[in-house]
Amino acid sequence: MLHETDEQKLARLEQENAAPNAEVQQLRADVERLQRLLKEALRSGKRQAAPFSRQKPKASPNKPGRKPGESYGRRCRRPIPPSVDEVVEVPVPPACPRCGGKVRETEVVRQYQEEIPAPRVERIEFRIHVGCCEGCGKRVQGRHVRQSSNAVGSAAVGIGPRALALATELNKDLGLPYGKTARVLKQSFGLSISRGGLCQAIARVARKAEPSYQVLLHRIRSEPSVTPDETGWKVGGKLHWAWVFVSGRITVYAIHRGRGFNQAAAVLGADFDGFLVRDGWCAYRGFTQAIHQSCIAHLLRRCREMIEAQGEDSPAAQFPRTVKEILQAGLELRDRRDQKQISTHGLAVACGQLEARMDRVLGQRLRCPENQRLAKHLRRERAALFTFLYCQGLEATNWRAEQAIRPLVVARKVWGGNRTENGARTQTILASLLQTCRQQLRSFSSLAEDLLRSPHPKTIDLTVPAKQ
Repeated sequence: MLHETDEQKLARLEQENAAPNAEVQQLRADVERLQRLLKEALRSGKRQAAPFSRQKPKASPNKPGRKPGESYGRRCRRPIPPSVDEVVEVPVPPACPRCGGKVRETEVVRQYQEEIPAPRVERIEFRIHVGCCEGCGKRVQGRHVRQSSNAVGSAAVGIGPRALALATELNKDLGLPYGKTARVLKQSFGLSISRGGLCQAIARVARKAEPSYQVLLHRIRSEPSVTPDETGWKVGGKLHWAWVFVSGRITVYAIHRGRGFNQAAAVLGADFDGFLVRDGWCAYRGFTQAIHQSCIAHLLRRCREMIEAQGEDSPAAQFPRTVKEILQAGLELRDRRDQKQISTHGLAVACGQLEARMDRVLGQRLRCPENQRLAKHLRRERAALFTFLYCQGLEATNWRAEQAIRPLVVARKVWGGNRTENGARTQTILASLLQTCRQQLRSFSSLAEDLLRSPHPKTIDLTVPAKQ
């Protein structure tokens, strides 16, 4: 070292500086990329909201509409109505609209039109006969099967069951505020009702449906597979959490003050021992008797975001890219199993190889903090990553809960939440019955009418098939 020439010394110094210079170049590239992402995030926060515009439009999109030939898609048309209420004869015009010549009739063809009848408010007067019990002396009044309440006096003018059922669907299912719901009833049917009166009427529907909701709460605990999720909710301006628990047959909503295990266990039961398909929220790991499946879609989305944030060519992106490939290979293996393209022995071997590959990846030493956090999360979720490969029919994602919680998210954007605890209770009861009826292809209107017309508390078990 003491006898090195100037050329040797220069070469040594250039070699020593090569590594720091490469690191500096990488850091500069990371800074430029992060600055670009930051500017895009700031711009997106200021621009007008464009619903569902997640990505930029395609440069050369396909022509819209049906494609000719084999690419047309599934062919279908509206079926001919099974019954016709009115037949209208449409004669040919006496003269041709183009040349004015005489027209000779050659055939009769049929066209069908399904129309909504002209709306009309049905106003009914119930002459209620009142008596007195000779035994106890209490007042007794009659009740007709078409009545929705026993109110008389200043509350004698009420809203019928069908109108209340429609208002409930507009408000609790479609997310219309009370004011707009009242406007729809007024403009479409000529039925006048104030926002306060509508709020009280819908709350009465919820009280009638309370026993049926309790049945759903009891049944969800015995379902073989449940998919939960939660989102923020406001009650009286204070932060709450809206929970949803979905099975193949029923859906249960609940609004609680917290987001922990105790709130989830209040609905599902701390001893739930079925399949639990959930995201990575730590509260769900408290169900120690359940068989867990972590949502693969959440993990894939996290990997894609990390690759985009770190840069496609960055060495730090190799870890999330490998994890993404393993998870996608698991989904492909599931599809091969469901399509009978792999034997039972082949499936077992492939599952073992897939899990061994994941274990090797998680055993690596990682320097990037983001990769370390992902690896730590995957180690906690390791036992729940590939449960769907061993249990045929088990979902690999929590899509059921994501779909079920969407109506609440829409309602939260429209009117923010509930003002009172009673309003939150009404929301959970009616939303549960509405979503369950949709799952089972039931008519919520018929269910609500049945509950409102019953003079006594009535329980409808939605897990029992409806009578046709």
